[in-house]
Amino acid sequence: MPLQTVEPQRLYRQIADQLRGLIGKGEFGVGARIPAERDLAKQLGVSRPSVREALIALEVEGWVEIRTGSGVYVLDRSHRTSTPASNTGAEWGPLEIIRARRMVEGETAATAAQHGKRKDVDAMRRAIQMMRDMAARNEVPHEGDRAFHLAIVNACGNVVLTETVQGFWESRQGPIFARMIDYFETMDSWQAAIGEHEAILAAIAARDPAAAREAMHQHMDKFHQRFSASWRRAKAS
Repeated sequence: MPLQTVEPQRLYRQIADQLRGLIGKGEFGVGARIPAERDLAKQLGVSRPSVREALIALEVEGWVEIRTGSGVYVLDRSHRTSTPASNTGAEWGPLEIIRARRMVEGETAATAAQHGKRKDVDAMRRAIQMMRDMAARNEVPHEGDRAFHLAIVNACGNVVLTETVQGFWESRQGPIFARMIDYFETMDSWQAAIGEHEAILAAIAARDPAAAREAMHQHMDKFHQRFSASWRRAKAS
């Protein structure tokens, strides 16, 4: 199979471009099953999660259908007049966003532990309570989650950091990130995330920068792991 090793620069897009080109050339016909994620990762010299981002990008663009527990299949595009306006080419990769958040928000949590005021800690507590209340109503607690992370960065008193974290949140509205969320976030995973937020809050409230940084790192690592879980554990689309 004429696949080429790729460099780690917007990796998912390079992978998607190669696969789209192979589909266009007829290497994978309509209805054909794309090779397994692990096989593609080995041939391309990349991680399986990076392949996953690329496959989801192709799904959003209408090139393939992902059937949870079965595989990824090429769709018939002969009757399409144009490519869906998904704008995936300009979108940051979800897993790269999480890694960036780990670096930035680990430090904002540590800074909040050092310099945050009581009103900031109270705002974090209210955000976690909002998450609990929404989860209890079986609602996805995105609003409370966002409020929690913004309360942390607001405690730093740096508008550049605040706008950076806001940018991370705006990126969640992209079609690839939204599709990843649809596949891999469940109410059980949100309950786990609430517990992780409580650990961050406890460290910040205790004025322990090292513990706050570590708690945020653990939260982001587990967030990354949830998005890297086996497809068989993902929700059916």
